[in-house]
Amino acid sequence: MRAGAALAAIIATIACDLLGGTATNVPLEGASETKWESSLSTYTYFGLQRRDYANPNFIADHDWLHVEARYNYEALKTGSVWLGYNFSTGKKLELEFTPMVGGVFGDITGVAPGYTIVVRYRTIELSTQGEYFFDAARSSNNFFYSWSELRTSPVKWLKVGAVVERTQASGVTSDVRRGPLIGFKYKKKADVSIYWLSPGSHEATFVFAVTTQF
Repeated sequence: MRAGAALAAIIATIACDLLGGTATNVPLEGASETKWESSLSTYTYFGLQRRDYANPNFIADHDWLHVEARYNYEALKTGSVWLGYNFSTGKKLELEFTPMVGGVFGDITGVAPGYTIVVRYRTIELSTQGEYFFDAARSSNNFFYSWSELRTSPVKWLKVGAVVERTQASGVTSDVRRGPLIGFKYKKKADVSIYWLSPGSHEATFVFAVTTQF
């Protein structure tokens, strides 16, 4: 039985390599189960003539299962919880896709289908997270939210790039804001990023993000 399981694992790995996809491991007898991978990130917004606020986000993944919780994302004093399914493929060009559905509650209440997409090629990475919020009270409050980053890492501990945000949480007049970003990574456990949204305008905002993996 052990020999058969080992042979199946080898065949599956070779097949995935030939197809260029991400291997799905065939568990051997006595092998440990897939562990949870979690992260906690906090985005703190400092705007000119705007209220400062923090946006914490918790993410947990277990194989295909994706769980997420956010606060002050869709609106201030508003939370949301999410359930999604993880897909990944590719070797040189990597693609990760997680469709999700979430419940939103607080100052606004409703449901929101959403997604997270990450594309990587060598040192270049494009990530985008979005959702369409359906307000339970008034359809006029329906809105599309997104946060997208295009970045590159010239060295392992540094990333530079640009960000585009579309949100109503900060109360700004403009729906879409853009700006540069710079980030620093400490090993694989901590990441600090600084964003400058709408630089040079009266809606200029600095965002400081700290992410911890555990």
